[in-house]
Amino acid sequence: MAEKRKIEVPVMADLFAKGEKPEYLLWVGSAGAFDDRYKKVIRAFVKILTHLNVSYAVLGVEESSSGDVARRAGNEMLYQMQTLTNIDILKMYEVKKIITCDPHVYNTFKNEYPDFDGNFEVIHHTQFLQKMIAEGKLKIESSLLKDKTITYHDPCYLGRANGEYNAPREVLDSIPSTLKEMKRNRSQALCCGAGGGQMFKEAEKGEKEVFMERTEDVLETGANIIVTACPYCMVMMTDGLKYKNKETEIKNYDIAELIEQSLEL
Repeated sequence: MAEKRKIEVPVMADLFAKGEKPEYLLWVGSAGAFDDRYKKVIRAFVKILTHLNVSYAVLGVEESSSGDVARRAGNEMLYQMQTLTNIDILKMYEVKKIITCDPHVYNTFKNEYPDFDGNFEVIHHTQFLQKMIAEGKLKIESSLLKDKTITYHDPCYLGRANGEYNAPREVLDSIPSTLKEMKRNRSQALCCGAGGGQMFKEAEKGEKEVFMERTEDVLETGANIIVTACPYCMVMMTDGLKYKNKETEIKNYDIAELIEQSLEL
């Protein structure tokens, strides 16, 4: 864990006070800040950033919600309040590049903040990892996962909403293992069932919940590991494995966690 290795996570205000301007702002997100499971993903990614000597910082207590869920749930006023506040803070620190592990944040910052004069280069962590691998800065030599079969679930807000299908797969291809696609993948992938504010409301009428059907897609592959790249997908896939009593046989990891394991950080 990052705490055990005493990795210091730089805070934007502290660096700015010393006249330093990091290249990237890491947007932790609500899940990364409050969800115990997703905190592990952020820790894994922070370890990778530290390993690569990347110039980055977080906002710390100055970070708030991106406003994504408020807008999807229909509270446009709250969304705009969050957006304008966030943009003011980002501009104050002269932020140019933002990395996030949350496709919902990625989509909101990339496609919706420009409407409010919030123009930033927004990077999903799978895109960042792919770039580091392509540039030869991140090399996976471990054979820790060579006997594992991995399947990847496309997050809606990364895939269908923003057309990013290749970066996660190229990262996974760099890890010695077997990658097996689900029958529904890329633009035909099935949603995990949590996006658009659905995670925070009761299930609607129907014969089967979406996450259960998606879990069945996972089981059909025979994979040992289901890889996600979104905090919402992480929750739903984990729940699906529990409902199917498969949580001991099949593990659910974020791509950053697999890279962390492969680098043995």
